[in-house]
Amino acid sequence: MSETVRAAVEAEVRNGAQAVVRVRVPAKVNVQLSVGAARPDGFHDLANVFLAVGLYDEITVTPADALRVTCAGRDAEQVPLDHTNLAARAALALAERHGIDPHVHIHIDKDIPVAGGMAGGSADGAGALLACDTLWELNSSQEELLTICAELGSDVPFSLLGGAALGIGRGEQLTPLDVDGAFHWVFAVADGGLSTPAVFREFDRLTEGSFIPAPVADPALLHALSAGDAVALAGALTNDLQPAALSLRPTLAATLDAGVEAGALAALVSGSGPTTAFLTKDPETADRVAEALLASGTCRTARMASAPAAGAVVVREDHDAA
Repeated sequence: MSETVRAAVEAEVRNGAQAVVRVRVPAKVNVQLSVGAARPDGFHDLANVFLAVGLYDEITVTPADALRVTCAGRDAEQVPLDHTNLAARAALALAERHGIDPHVHIHIDKDIPVAGGMAGGSADGAGALLACDTLWELNSSQEELLTICAELGSDVPFSLLGGAALGIGRGEQLTPLDVDGAFHWVFAVADGGLSTPAVFREFDRLTEGSFIPAPVADPALLHALSAGDAVALAGALTNDLQPAALSLRPTLAATLDAGVEAGALAALVSGSGPTTAFLTKDPETADRVAEALLASGTCRTARMASAPAAGAVVVREDHDAA
């Protein structure tokens, strides 16, 4: 959280609010995103292998006269501050379930790319859910919180859980996965975002008339994760949405090429994009790849992070702040 914003929130606490809870929640990368044909409900069955990565948003909640959302940090101007924001929807869903008023100020400090295929909005929803549950002292079970997360969106449950997991169904039915050691990544952030629904529509257009097999997890990829083998993981990375993302944003191909030429083991579009992800063998290589990507002029910024990272976690809890 920036010092200016932190000071404003702390001043609000001192000037009347009696409690404050802050939650840190990670971004994600999909190391496998296998997509089935469109279902009658418009969704697609997925085999979605998530890794939480060490780029974080922080969600701070304090009591207020009414539900409101504020945001600061990277690309904060792109974040909706009305009740369409997943953080606000999380507070509303939790309050309705327990019959209480959702009177809370939710402040989002953004560091996860916005509309970048790294589940930044989903992270905010999961973070706000845990923060409000803690603030209101509801002591909900993880199972109950995950149920609410699944109602909010396909990626929200994993944002709460973190680590590594296989998601099936829409991606919300999670099985935790073992990972040995750390994997080192570079994320190249593009100008502008890509709409996830638009990318899925383009996937449907590109695959119209083609046979689409039922998505299943790749055993070789799961073994690479459990063995901590970056080279093997690089050979197994897949994203069925990548052709659709490249169709909508052809310039991403140059970014992918630049990262591989700089020494990345492999590159792929992260989720629905337009952020691109580069797996490297070690932190030193990650640093070189990030520098080369910035120098290439094919991206707005390049961020380094390791995985897996912990899921949503309370980093401050004070029920008598005044």
